[in-house]
Amino acid sequence: MLDDTLKTQLQSHLLLLRHPIELTASLAGDATSHELRDLLETIASLSDRVSLRLDGQDQRRPSFRISPVGQSHGVSFAGLPLGHEFTSLVLALLWTGGHPPKVEESVLNAIRQLQGPKQFEVYMSLSCHNCPDVVQALTLLSIVNPQIQTVVIEGGAFQDEVNARGIMAVPSTFLNGENFGSGRMSLEEIVMRLDSGAAEREAQQLAARDTFDVLVVGGGPAGAAAAIYAARKGIRTGIVAERIGGQVNDTMGIENFISSVQTDGPTLSAALERHIKAYDIDVMTQQKIDALQPAAQPGGPVGVKLSNGAVLTAKSVVLATGARWRSVNVPGEQEYKNKGVAYCPHCDGPLFKGKRTAVIGGGNSGVEAAIDLAGIVEHVTLLEFAPQLKADAILVAKLKSLPNVTVITHAQTAAITGDGNKVSGLSYIDRTSGQTHDIAIAGVFVQIGLIPNSDFAKGVLELSAHGEIIINERCETSLPGVFAAGDVTTVPYKQIIIAAGEGAKAALSAFDHLIRTPVVQDGAVNTKADKPVSQQPLKDTASMAAS
Repeated sequence: MLDDTLKTQLQSHLLLLRHPIELTASLAGDATSHELRDLLETIASLSDRVSLRLDGQDQRRPSFRISPVGQSHGVSFAGLPLGHEFTSLVLALLWTGGHPPKVEESVLNAIRQLQGPKQFEVYMSLSCHNCPDVVQALTLLSIVNPQIQTVVIEGGAFQDEVNARGIMAVPSTFLNGENFGSGRMSLEEIVMRLDSGAAEREAQQLAARDTFDVLVVGGGPAGAAAAIYAARKGIRTGIVAERIGGQVNDTMGIENFISSVQTDGPTLSAALERHIKAYDIDVMTQQKIDALQPAAQPGGPVGVKLSNGAVLTAKSVVLATGARWRSVNVPGEQEYKNKGVAYCPHCDGPLFKGKRTAVIGGGNSGVEAAIDLAGIVEHVTLLEFAPQLKADAILVAKLKSLPNVTVITHAQTAAITGDGNKVSGLSYIDRTSGQTHDIAIAGVFVQIGLIPNSDFAKGVLELSAHGEIIINERCETSLPGVFAAGDVTTVPYKQIIIAAGEGAKAALSAFDHLIRTPVVQDGAVNTKADKPVSQQPLKDTASMAAS
């Protein structure tokens, strides 16, 4: 099951085990059970600190538990944890064997203090690139805290459970039998939800931060580039974001990021995070901006109010909050979200295997989604409002070559229908005839573009008719000291590489603003400060001159 290269890599990882661990398998006579046994026997053969038992009594078969030898507490996997989840399996082996996780000690202490018992069940699919974050977070919870149990369930292997629970999106998490959440969640976010006092303590810690020279809001390519360029100037830099990588995390194939022939969103996001952490940058994740507070006086700090009530202050701010999926805004969309209405075909597509689906949107994302789904589902109907598809010609040609895809143009989506629990159909209006048509489907994937995340800026910054933050060629906004970059702005062509370049430009402009702005002391402007920003160590004067 594992090729020689993967076996060699896994064997080297297992050398990190500090104490023996035990794999306890519960198997049946089906093909998946035979595959799982083969996988577990291979793992056990690669380390004398891993033993295998085949006498498990778990009702879910095939499944297995990873635990310290002689203990019943551990993390369980139901099905085959391969694909995107193979890394989750390796980490579970290492953490159970005593290898320390790369998590801040404060977070680990918070996990240890959680009160139980708590039984988590997380359903995932092997092609879901959002699932590993949740799987690994819940896995760590159960390894660190004996009062927490976690079972990771591969939805494709337990289709009856998926149908019985009405699961139509992954990752889907249950706590003590009740729905805990659908979609991506970080370890910190989960701990905060389980610890009622965590949010308040975190807000107090954030509010106690000193004023930043440059505060970047947003963790996508624009935000990451801005933070890195600012930190390279030797000035106090912070980045506050919901997650590093932003919308890139939800992108799979990336083939136009110059210098990389092919990569994917999670890989690029991880690279962005590594690059950020290579510099002295105060990273604050799981935070959302609620409001922008202009400086009280010229040269004074700008305030960034977060949704938890904390206010961060900075001499200059770079807004790189990106964009979010655009909703089709028809009856049924909100009601059936995660119950057949989905936005990520890579994550949720496998849940509709053998079923009829629809895609709304004929741009690149919509056509790519239809192509992806066509290899999994019974049939795909693609609906496009305009007279023709807007996607690249090569994608359209590929789409039209597929036998199980129907393309309908001049189609205005009217409603998404269902039985109260899940989607069963979609209605659209033929814009040429005015007639309404109904199609029977089990799922619909909305792929109609993005909306800029600029709600916090309304009434404070000048926005375009589309809600984008208006900037000039230097990424300056209508408010002195506030800059913006990336998909949230009016810059044309929403591309990853363009966002990164704009982030770098915004940081250089912010630095230029700092060295040209008189310092405010004790409420007065002091043009002869003892230690102006311009006297801080400069590590990239050549790039500053070139800009």
